[in-house]
Amino acid sequence: MTLSELLSHLDAHTGLGLLDGSPQETLDKARDGEHTGPIAGEIVKALGGDGERDAQTLIERAQAVKALGPLRLKYMGDDAPVEGFRMVEKTITGIDEAFNEEALKEKG
Repeated sequence: MTLSELLSHLDAHTGLGLLDGSPQETLDKARDGEHTGPIAGEIVKALGGDGERDAQTLIERAQAVKALGPLRLKYMGDDAPVEGFRMVEKTITGIDEAFNEEALKEKG
């Protein structure tokens, strides 16, 4: 699945408002710190690999979940906003759902 497909799926199914324009525009805004949602921007930036991936780059489930690891730890901190942790956890659940749906489509 491409990062664009993953971001579109997450935006449509999680209610987190991850997209801020097209998937590529969203990545660019997240990298520039201009995403309309600060936490959503952090999530998108992490999924984009801090510039390693563009919207058409293929991404695997494990890569996507691993990319969110540092954010997950950040938002587990005592002084971190609970909303950040909830958003990261919901994104991880959404990633699993996206890849499960893709696998089911491939099976027919």
